[in-house]
Amino acid sequence: MLARAVEQGHRERGGVLDMSDLVTLARNPVPNGAVTGMLQSHDGAPLRFARWQASRSPRRGTVCLFGGRTEFIEKYFEAIADLRRRGFAVATLDWRGQGGSVRELRNPRKGHIDDFKTYDQDLMRFMRDIVLPDCPPPYIGMAHSMGGNILLRAAAMPGVWFEKIALSAPMVELNPKSLPPGPKSIVRGVVSAVSRCGGSELYIRGGNDDYGETLPFEVNGDFNTVTTDPERYARNNAIVAAAPKLGLGSPTYGWLRAAFRSMAEIGAPEHQAAIGVPILFAVAGDDPIAHSPAIEDYARRIKLGAAITIPKARHEIIQERDDLRNQFWAAFDAFVGVDGAV
Repeated sequence: MLARAVEQGHRERGGVLDMSDLVTLARNPVPNGAVTGMLQSHDGAPLRFARWQASRSPRRGTVCLFGGRTEFIEKYFEAIADLRRRGFAVATLDWRGQGGSVRELRNPRKGHIDDFKTYDQDLMRFMRDIVLPDCPPPYIGMAHSMGGNILLRAAAMPGVWFEKIALSAPMVELNPKSLPPGPKSIVRGVVSAVSRCGGSELYIRGGNDDYGETLPFEVNGDFNTVTTDPERYARNNAIVAAAPKLGLGSPTYGWLRAAFRSMAEIGAPEHQAAIGVPILFAVAGDDPIAHSPAIEDYARRIKLGAAITIPKARHEIIQERDDLRNQFWAAFDAFVGVDGAV
């Protein structure tokens, strides 16, 4: 009843996609014991969440897991199983505008947000309503790309929930290769001008409804932008093929303007100085999306930051081939104090 009532209130948006249940495939089964549902955010927007208890002892608390732009819970089933075997409960959600959460625009394929402060509010509601009442402490934040940007925003808050935070290719700055040609200040100015002049909900130049991971794994001898692992790439394609409503197209000018603003906010010296929680930065050595040198520099600038660079990894380190993603897990285990074979 809650989800239905919320949907009535959001018809001006893209609406609820009726995706509260998780999609299971033979090659990507739902980890057992899942608790799923739709939580209501501060403005009534329905957000899809899921949580699991640890599958092994000793119990170590809860990892709060957050994906990047376009991503959805199903894409992280393997990582969720990895975490549960380490003794962690796991709680996760789909950010608004993607996955099974409410879409912000009439065209549900458009990746849009007006301000990353909205993500802040969604995170607060998720922690208050889902994590704190039902998930065992201590809490560790873990996020990829855009999710990493949002956790870095939260990391400077007084009384932040997380004892530690582990980030995969966090969006602290975009790789210049992923942006239109020209000086960054000019690109930002154009994006801001288009948004102010009524184009906030338009796709960025060259954008469309196509979901990125439906592109071929390899084009002209070069890998896609996200991973060098053909099996995991195909698995993630299969999820969207089975449940097209999970897919998301390109970002809008409004999303990109909001992203530029948020990157500037978390990059400000006063913000970095306010971060008091230990953070592990996993940096992809061959990342065409996030700017790896900027991530390494960010880790050096905060009091309790540490970085590991994984050579040859593309943007989605946790979706990479085993020899690369295992480097991430080794660093994660050392960071959170997991000892012994997993």
